[in-house]
Amino acid sequence: MFVDQVSVYVKAGDGGNGLVAYRREKYVPKGGPAGGDGGDGGDVVFKVDEGLNTLMDFRYNRHFKAKRGENGMSKGQHGRNASPLIVPVPPGTTVIDEDTGQVLADLTIHEQEAVIVKGGRGGRGNTRFASPRNPAPDFAENGEPGEERTIKVELKLIADVGLVGFPSVGKSTLLSVVSAARPKIADYHFTTLAPNLGVVDTGDQRSFVLADLPGLIEGASEGVGLGHQFLRHVERTRVIIHVIDMAGTEGRDPFDDYQKINSELREYDEKLMTRPQIIAANKMDMPGAEDNLERFKEQLGSDIPVYPISALTKEGLRDILFAVADLLESIPKFAPQLEETEETVVYRYQKEDKGFEITRDDDGAYVVSGPKIEKLFKMTDFNRDEAIRRFARQMRSMGVDEELRKRGAEDGDTIRILQFEFEFVE
Repeated sequence: MFVDQVSVYVKAGDGGNGLVAYRREKYVPKGGPAGGDGGDGGDVVFKVDEGLNTLMDFRYNRHFKAKRGENGMSKGQHGRNASPLIVPVPPGTTVIDEDTGQVLADLTIHEQEAVIVKGGRGGRGNTRFASPRNPAPDFAENGEPGEERTIKVELKLIADVGLVGFPSVGKSTLLSVVSAARPKIADYHFTTLAPNLGVVDTGDQRSFVLADLPGLIEGASEGVGLGHQFLRHVERTRVIIHVIDMAGTEGRDPFDDYQKINSELREYDEKLMTRPQIIAANKMDMPGAEDNLERFKEQLGSDIPVYPISALTKEGLRDILFAVADLLESIPKFAPQLEETEETVVYRYQKEDKGFEITRDDDGAYVVSGPKIEKLFKMTDFNRDEAIRRFARQMRSMGVDEELRKRGAEDGDTIRILQFEFEFVE
């Protein structure tokens, strides 16, 4: 089964916890702190493997979680950093954050890598907090939580040439006779429900990858029929072969077909119209095809090359394959270029986010939330009094106490952070 779009949850490893420890050396009275730092959590990394051509592996495993870092050890020893979790993906994979819509990675080249979520930093051991004022601190940090997010993984096939056209114009038949690919072929619409790839050998030491894509219908750019499932894959192709049923076996006008398909491509992405097109006038072995071809060329009135072929009898295939190979040689493989612009980037001062917000629950409790305060909370070891006092100081320096007073908090009121509750004390 061909899988080209899937929703996946990824979680990087948490950092290891720092350690509270003290030196216990003979003849060394009152040994100082000796707790080591925790190791960093593992990243989740997507890496391109050119041997893959589908997202099938994601169909059965939609949760990827990297390992956490090792906890710090005594004698100031650092915990081991966790290895990154490498997830192989096929070339042409795009990774999008489902919550923000931001494109996180566009992976096209073999062995290209992208860090999708970053592992948490290891917590610092008590050695790190020693100072003249507090030479033997009795607290350490917990590891920083690793990033987590739900992502949408999309596959846009990377083929040199894409076959476009209405259903049943002979795209699958054409692919089957020019390559070793064996797509399903039958006399009904949408035989091709998923893209098929085939390697075409022109016989003169040249070859290219040809993609037979699901048929287009009117309204595809708005999602009608197979719509965006098709159009997503044509984005990557360097040359488009427009296959047209020149015999009009289904009662449609060939030139009308040509205009409708180009209209759908234009509606989806204007840039697709800049791709070189070659017209394959198929089914030339059928009655009426010759007359329709003459009329089509008159209506076309442009320099787009038209090659009369018959995928069934294999007539004309050599000429069109050589033309495609010649065209590909003149088009270098390049990454999408950014449009030139004369705009100047202006950096404006942005007020720093205060790191927290305060709301009220139905039961009257004050809820303190926000990425910064929640991270500090998770990195605090609440089993140690000194760590609790440090967290209270951090909250005070962020302005949480002052904001709570402004919101009307009084002695004895409940303060909630995540699933934990505290009592407000003036």
